[in-house]
Amino acid sequence: MNFSELFKHSNQLCRLSPDGKCLATCVQYRLVVRDVNTLQILHLFTCLDQIQQVEWSSDSLFILCAMFKRGLVQVWSLEQPDWHCKIDEGSAGLIASRWSPDGRHILNTTEFHLRITVWSLCTKSVSYIKYPKACQQGIDFSKDGRYMALAERRDCKDYISIFVCSDWQLLRHFDTETQDLSGIEWSPSGCVLAVWDDCLEYKVLLYSLDGRQLSAFSAYEWSLGVKSVTWSPSSQFLAIGSYDQKVRILNHITWRKITDFDHLTTINNPKTVVYKEVEKRPTVGVQDLTFPLSEGISNSLFSTQSKYEVCQCPFSVRVVKPDKDRANPKLGIGMLAFSSDSRYLATKNDNMPYTIWIWDIQKMKLFVVMEHVATVRTFQWDPCHARLAICTGNSKVYIWSPAGCVSVQVPVEGNFPVLSLFWHSNGNSLVLLSKEHFCLCYLETAEES
Repeated sequence: MNFSELFKHSNQLCRLSPDGKCLATCVQYRLVVRDVNTLQILHLFTCLDQIQQVEWSSDSLFILCAMFKRGLVQVWSLEQPDWHCKIDEGSAGLIASRWSPDGRHILNTTEFHLRITVWSLCTKSVSYIKYPKACQQGIDFSKDGRYMALAERRDCKDYISIFVCSDWQLLRHFDTETQDLSGIEWSPSGCVLAVWDDCLEYKVLLYSLDGRQLSAFSAYEWSLGVKSVTWSPSSQFLAIGSYDQKVRILNHITWRKITDFDHLTTINNPKTVVYKEVEKRPTVGVQDLTFPLSEGISNSLFSTQSKYEVCQCPFSVRVVKPDKDRANPKLGIGMLAFSSDSRYLATKNDNMPYTIWIWDIQKMKLFVVMEHVATVRTFQWDPCHARLAICTGNSKVYIWSPAGCVSVQVPVEGNFPVLSLFWHSNGNSLVLLSKEHFCLCYLETAEES
């Protein structure tokens, strides 16, 4: 692995362009666009206020910058740096902004979810969509960009509206059998829409493009229900993470459960590979100490090295007891993601926050358990290979593949806690972000090795 130098950013606003050629970062009210390969600055744009959201258009030609405090959106062009666009929502306010799949329309959500405003960059026309629901994931575009599904709330009932993105005409409008709809998500094939209820009622509904209900799934009643939902890239499986610390897998033929993955406190199966991170603080001899301390010595004194050790079963997983008297207890499956080939599913149980679970979908069983010293903050699969990147808020990045796993110290001066990360679309590099800085981690490809 190789690492770039550190660069500044604000509010975790760092985005790769869809074509993989540019990297956009925000520093207060400035938008900086860099070349991904050289990290040289290509464009520098100045906005009217501190940027709170940034997003690329699908063709990588435009960048949207939202300033919610002012109710403003500014759009910049990479082909014509002198051209710019300003959208002011005025007294209606602004809480969210995003591109449509064609990269020529912007969807702004006003305060209190009163409406969604669709602005056209080509014709300067404006359309309004009323009654958008304020929920966790209330809007989703099909992967081919043809359709938009929108969750609505009117007359104390939940509805779904499906729009054609080419002309924003309403294609279908139907009510859902949910008490308080929490999220919607298209399958990657774009044929099925998954809809799930609030955590107070366990219900997952599946609808076709024409609004027919294909199936309804409920695992249990009278307890906290669905916490996370994700499709496999092949659209063959729908994984549902629940507060009862289980993941249930539905198949795309009958939409019935084919298995569930239980996150047990003790791993007994000897065929499950258990990796445990072990820290080791480097020893510095008295003869090496000179005052004032040299930079290399001072860094080594306060940094810890770590490695994974393979543990024998039975293995006891570290558990944190959640406070069930508080709202949103840290309990159940809060994160889950399929690998790009749909072969593996990675999960995190929130009351076992140090551990990543990797399940083999072909064999439908637990494959790997990885326990870390610190709480896992996030993880993400390589978009091209079966390779998982993990960060835990320290200055290390962890990589797992079927061949094994490794812990790598980010070799930078000073403290660089990795709070989040994401892959380049070619899978050859990672962007690592701390609170105020970011760097790129370059992984060796098969051709180079």
